[in-house]
Amino acid sequence: MATTPRPHTQDDTGTRVIEPLYAEILRRNLGETEFHQAVREVLETLGPVLAKRPELVDARIVERVCEPERQLIFRVPWSDDAGGIHVNRGFRVEFNSSLGPYKGGLRFHPSVNLGIVKFLGFEQIFKNALTGMPIGGGKGGSDFDPKGRSDAEVMRFCQSFMTELHRHLGEYTDVPAGDIGVGGREIGYLFGQYKRITNRYESGVLTGKGVGWGGAQARTEATGYGCVLFTAEMLRSRGQDLDGRRVVVSGSGNVAIYATEKAQQLGATVVSCSDSGGYVVDEKGIDLDLLKEIKENGRGRVEEYARRRGRDARFVAGGGLWEVPCEVALPCATQNELTSDDAVTLVRNGVQAVAEGANMPATPEAVRVFQEAGVAFAPGKAANAGGVATSALEMQQNASRDSWSFAHTEERLAEIMRHIHDSCHDTAERYGSPGNYVVGANIAGFELVAEAMLAQGLI
Repeated sequence: MATTPRPHTQDDTGTRVIEPLYAEILRRNLGETEFHQAVREVLETLGPVLAKRPELVDARIVERVCEPERQLIFRVPWSDDAGGIHVNRGFRVEFNSSLGPYKGGLRFHPSVNLGIVKFLGFEQIFKNALTGMPIGGGKGGSDFDPKGRSDAEVMRFCQSFMTELHRHLGEYTDVPAGDIGVGGREIGYLFGQYKRITNRYESGVLTGKGVGWGGAQARTEATGYGCVLFTAEMLRSRGQDLDGRRVVVSGSGNVAIYATEKAQQLGATVVSCSDSGGYVVDEKGIDLDLLKEIKENGRGRVEEYARRRGRDARFVAGGGLWEVPCEVALPCATQNELTSDDAVTLVRNGVQAVAEGANMPATPEAVRVFQEAGVAFAPGKAANAGGVATSALEMQQNASRDSWSFAHTEERLAEIMRHIHDSCHDTAERYGSPGNYVVGANIAGFELVAEAMLAQGLI
């Protein structure tokens, strides 16, 4: 069982409600450490809300939010190109539908288990609420690893996965998207199987589709772009901007690439990125065209970037990315990648803003280091909400049989990210924690969900 300490709040009402609830969550969800961490991070901030709103305590809203409405686990058998049979495990956690149909990505990665899917789904509830769009929270995936598999093998896996999952989906029920290991190729195979089984061209049942068959312009870029736009708003509230800033981005997948692109568009110099093999440092700034060619077209490694870039770049095997001095850090890889030691190093090297492009990439201890040092810190549920917001815009276009331009979609994305920033900023001030975007994001998202749950009765 996890030994994660109980959360503490300064408010007696919050402590009285939250501490026993958290103990019960630990008891009922044994071994799900990522889920425990995500729940703790939200519960720690809710004391002032519960003291001010006793009706939420009476209706046991917090307990109900922490318990998924439905948890699906299923077998996914498939055959490889040599005829060998494999069996993976599939998941879909439909967490909360008070604001709309369940919405959240599918992750295909060997690390996927129920605890990780629940942590992602729990975060998704509040992230989706913050967008202002009518979408609930959910998440799913499988411990299947697409790395090194042929297109035919990935197709057979996706078809098997969707054969089971399709009965739980629908544009008004549950709308998955992509996540780690699930890009345009996988979404295409999943959508094709859904269409084949249901005999319906239900465009709104999956997002992240190709632009030519129901997808949205700017969806590929949205999470990374949104993270940087939020960072820019956060700096603007302090009388600063991104122009001329030195930036370090972790990861080199979709989110990292487009965070790099938007940061460069706003005048910053992104000097580093990474993958599981190590990281590169390019003092002249990451050559985005080369990085896209290697990672998006060739599915290569960042070590190849350094080799092809020549003397301008160097590759460092293993970890240590956060030792690279920067003014802005954008962790865009995976959960718990940025530790307290990393945070201390970043602060010592002069970091001024940190925004989570990935889901929960900074450990709780790292977040405390940033906050105590006065670093502007944006949690993932706010900073990376641009992806799911644009997915909701894709659903809107599908429902109206319409297609928007890239410029129009990006404009809407920028409006949404400004709204999320202002909501988090103003809520933090309203509850006596000015500048604390963790408090602001958690409470703003929770209040929206809680109001809907109260209105809809005991369900």
